[in-house]
Amino acid sequence: MVKLHSVEALERKSLHEELVMRLRDILLENEFQAGDKVPEKALCEQLGVSRTPMREALKVLAADGLITLIPNRGAIFRSITIEEINNLFPVIGALEALAGELACAQISDQEIKTLKILHGKMHTAYQSKNLMTYFKLNQQIHETIISAAKNQVLSEQYTTLSNRLRRARYQANMSDQRWSDAISEHDNMISAIEQRDGNALAKILKSHLQQKHQAIVALLER
Repeated sequence: MVKLHSVEALERKSLHEELVMRLRDILLENEFQAGDKVPEKALCEQLGVSRTPMREALKVLAADGLITLIPNRGAIFRSITIEEINNLFPVIGALEALAGELACAQISDQEIKTLKILHGKMHTAYQSKNLMTYFKLNQQIHETIISAAKNQVLSEQYTTLSNRLRRARYQANMSDQRWSDAISEHDNMISAIEQRDGNALAKILKSHLQQKHQAIVALLER
């Protein structure tokens, strides 16, 4: 019985994590506005799950800052303020810069290979103007650099703060020029990683985040 219980727990965890990821993608891809009610029933039907795992997944997204749970009303989409953006981005920029320094000191050849593959796929998404695919690959690249730093505390803090900004980062419309610049910045990141130049990568990452910060603020100020 102990063995069966252990296997069941792992399966539930896998289902929960997959549901959270699928839900986050759906909520990012659709044009919901702050204050809109999350259509729980429709999402349950679309994803083939009951209300209980759906509500557990929504709790995770609420902790991420994507939605707000209101007693007896369900979940609504949360707005993010310019003040919050201005507070979050310098911290995330500092974390990514530190991760860049740490990663270059110990990144493996396999991790560099993985980053180059992701970078190539991101270039393809950019050329086809596939924003959602580009966005996901962009996130994977940054998360791989964080992982390569091999610092659990840094990784946990980054994930928590980054999730709070994910919707705002996705919705920040990029001009053709800004998108081209962002790709060039990623080219420079890969070059610094290949050379294992931590100081250069830290500066590139910090500047890259500053540019994204300005783009999101410009969007919110419209």
